[in-house]
Amino acid sequence: MAKVKPLGDRVLVKPGEEDEQVKGGIIIPDTAKEKPQRGEIVAVGDGKLDDSGNRIALSVASGDTVLYGKYSGTEVRLDDEDYLIMPEGDILAIIA
Repeated sequence: MAKVKPLGDRVLVKPGEEDEQVKGGIIIPDTAKEKPQRGEIVAVGDGKLDDSGNRIALSVASGDTVLYGKYSGTEVRLDDEDYLIMPEGDILAIIA
């Protein structure tokens, strides 16, 4: 992957793959799949600056698996791989 360093409070996320089958065994075609809402953090920015100029560290780190909103982030393609760049505020939860 290309070296990418998100700025401020933004993170680079590799979306997870959606399951090809539902529990009942029905295979879902690519055109009917929903966008994934979970992924792995690949890179994080340095954090946001507060009004005093102090840097506020992010709550997530590279390697964390996270849940995010369905329409969160901006889609980017790097080295034939799809990623999302989003602000930390679009992340709903870290999956332990």
